[in-house]
Amino acid sequence: MLAERHVTLKPFQSGQVWELEGSTVQIGLVGKHLVHYRHYRTKQPRVPTTLTSKVKLEKFLRENRATLVQE
Repeated sequence: MLAERHVTLKPFQSGQVWELEGSTVQIGLVGKHLVHYRHYRTKQPRVPTTLTSKVKLEKFLRENRATLVQE
């Protein structure tokens, strides 16, 4: 049984850009429990803003091995 590596992410802040393989996530507004973000999968000029919990977004970024590009 392999031990799962637990990677800690920096706390979310407005304006952060996280890079994934083939896409980027830009953090918008950050609240106590929720985060507004935009997930740019292609070179589309208009991408909808998505609202989700901090826990779900952290899990998504961890699973996709995201790296913080801009703070």
